[in-house]
Amino acid sequence: MIKPNKNFFIDNIKTLLYALIIAIIIRSLFIQPFYIPSSSMEPNLLVGDRIFVTKYTYGYSKHSFPFSPPIFKNRLLKKNPERGDVVVFKTPTDNRTDYIKRLIGIPGDSIQFIDGELYLNNNQILKSIISKSEQVFCSNKKFITYKFEEKLPNNKKYIAVYNKQFTFQNSDKFIIPDKHYFFLGDNRDCSKDSRFLSSVGYVHENNLVGKAQFIFFSSDYRVGRFLEFWKWHKSVRYDRFFKIIK
Repeated sequence: MIKPNKNFFIDNIKTLLYALIIAIIIRSLFIQPFYIPSSSMEPNLLVGDRIFVTKYTYGYSKHSFPFSPPIFKNRLLKKNPERGDVVVFKTPTDNRTDYIKRLIGIPGDSIQFIDGELYLNNNQILKSIISKSEQVFCSNKKFITYKFEEKLPNNKKYIAVYNKQFTFQNSDKFIIPDKHYFFLGDNRDCSKDSRFLSSVGYVHENNLVGKAQFIFFSSDYRVGRFLEFWKWHKSVRYDRFFKIIK
């Protein structure tokens, strides 16, 4: 009769613990995968995209770690994000939910929509029309939008789409407080972002989680779920693998 080897079980438990610790360190300090659940960043990020976010880009806060433990108050190794960055952050309303949006306003900036046009510090953001028939989703509904290339003052360029009716026409002037940031979704008429002060509003620097870098996998859930591997030939978007997020 073979007796159980206690050292065998202890060694395996140790191996699992070491692997878990290493995974937590990598996830907290270096890079973390995220899943895109909404269409607020279309056409740049689609529902079903899986992305990698670098945690070290802006330094570290309690939100860099699982469950946001209150281990320190402010950011360590702080680096300021730049206008145009695509950023994952914790929503200020609950400090728990992860959102991904594009950074438009930095501390001291003013943001305003006038007749459907975006103004930054009283200057209209330049945009060049690319298409008048871009199809994007808003939840499970498909809309025809205008597709523009927008250019920020730091020369950062990106794609944004607007509903043909420009449903978000006018706003009050948003003045970004110190140590806070203002975010917009690229799918401008289908995004809950900093324009909505009661649900998102201005985002404190401590709520920044990291910078979105690239897509490593993408599948269309409308065609097939991730685990339905027999449908991957239809659902997987191979052309989006390792696509840089701009």
